[in-house]
Amino acid sequence: MSAGDKIKAAADKITGQVKETVGKAADDDQLVAEGRADQAKGTIKEKVEDIKDMFTK
Repeated sequence: MSAGDKIKAAADKITGQVKETVGKAADDDQLVAEGRADQAKGTIKEKVEDIKDMFTK
């Protein structure tokens, strides 16, 4: 996984955590859902890159 991809995946996860926390504080179910989706997107990016790394080694 390249450093840039790691940073992007981590940024998605952090953004998602912030959105989820703010959504819970504001009682905004839509924002909570967006936050969880962003976190899932970051996790998926990490897994895809891990699989790519397995095949390039």
